[in-house]
Amino acid sequence: MSTDTTQSSTHSPHAVANIGVVGLAVMGSNLARNLASREGNTVAVYNRSPERTRTLTTEHPEAGFVASETIKDFVASLSKPRTAIIMVQAGAGTDAVIDQLASLFEPGDIIVDGGNALFTDTIRREKAVSARGIHFVGAGISGGEEGALTGPSIMPGGTVESYKTLGPILSSIAAVVDGVPCVTHVGTDGAGHFVKMVHNGIEYADMQLIAEAYDLLRNAGGLTPAEISEVFAEWNRGELESYLIEITAEVLKQVDAKTDKPFVDIVMDAAGQKGTGTWTVEAALDLGIPVSGIAEAVFARGLSSHPEQRAAARAVGLPGPAHSWNIEDKAAFIEDVRLALYASKIVAYSQGFDLIVAGAEKYGWDIRKGDIAMIWRGGCIIRAQFLNHITEAYRENPGLVALITAPYFTEAVARAQESWRRVVAGAAQAGIPSPGFSSSLAYYDGLRADRLPAALIQGQRDFFGAHTYGRVDAPGVFHTLWSGNRTEVELS
Repeated sequence: MSTDTTQSSTHSPHAVANIGVVGLAVMGSNLARNLASREGNTVAVYNRSPERTRTLTTEHPEAGFVASETIKDFVASLSKPRTAIIMVQAGAGTDAVIDQLASLFEPGDIIVDGGNALFTDTIRREKAVSARGIHFVGAGISGGEEGALTGPSIMPGGTVESYKTLGPILSSIAAVVDGVPCVTHVGTDGAGHFVKMVHNGIEYADMQLIAEAYDLLRNAGGLTPAEISEVFAEWNRGELESYLIEITAEVLKQVDAKTDKPFVDIVMDAAGQKGTGTWTVEAALDLGIPVSGIAEAVFARGLSSHPEQRAAARAVGLPGPAHSWNIEDKAAFIEDVRLALYASKIVAYSQGFDLIVAGAEKYGWDIRKGDIAMIWRGGCIIRAQFLNHITEAYRENPGLVALITAPYFTEAVARAQESWRRVVAGAAQAGIPSPGFSSSLAYYDGLRADRLPAALIQGQRDFFGAHTYGRVDAPGVFHTLWSGNRTEVELS
């Protein structure tokens, strides 16, 4: 953001607003409208381009916005403790706005970054801003444009003290499920944005698994998009009930007006991404947590985005299986795919919560996992009936070592695993890519294994790099003198 050179607002900058929004693109505008619609809120608004501010206030006079055309007037319009939510593009623009506000705010005031910021940036920003006595809150906000307007799921970090002011405001605009607002204080500094990042990673996995289910139903089961839409609509009435399953049914029944073809057939098969899935995988690698379902979803989007490689593969005639998948019982096949989807979904969420646990341990966050599942039940993209079971699992056992080992999920996977195996095996034999399904099953089998081939890998590492190993029958650290007489020495 450049230095503010706009003219002063025509409104008198009296300190009357209890909350302000900086950045009035669609997300910021919708969030400001949501805030203004809730009893007790008076909302100050500011945008670098004053035309956007004028458009918002003109189109929505009922909101009673306190509009400013300079950052100084915006700050002056806020009552103490001044509280402002930044809704601008992540990166340098966010830093510029933070610097502007911090130079005008006073100790005790609150700056909230509501964008999709990298959690390590939030940790850095919080440290710098808090040194001035100002609270800095990284708040993950999920639900897209519609959620921002009607009720999102909100994941704020920051200090406990700042949440005393901010909590009631955010609760007033959050989605509500069973009378509970979908917002909770996640933890200090970057905790909110970390949890939002993991949410987005799980979202990547969920979408990839749904796409694989569609692909199998169509290319192995022979169903049309309209028929698959009906299947997903039926699934949405059961244990797979979720926002993503619901919208999948809607997308698949859409017909293109120009060609009269299924909408899904006229869309380029190249999936975009804005980076939060990649951040999730990078964080998992740093923390040593396997999130194979999320990683495969990110990689699948990457593969889809290189059509020239697929064209080259087809041009040289890379061979595939000689025979197609012969589905004799279509209803049984559809049920197998449903169960494979559900089991793989359990793995994705289990891996995501493993990552949250590891992040909390490394960065010193007191994250209540059951509360996270609870606030994801409404407003956000991954909202689902399924999350009630996660909340219950962590309520019954807060120290659960892995979500998949909770009784409900153990039973669900046990019920699904034979179908899961048939689907993964059949897809491989038919040459239908299913990286989400297959990697999730491999992870599941890795968890079940009495011993993993990692013993051989550690032996290899000791051979070429003297990286040492542990023994199953004795404590300590050992190394074999591979280039010598191959005797074993104990190092500790």
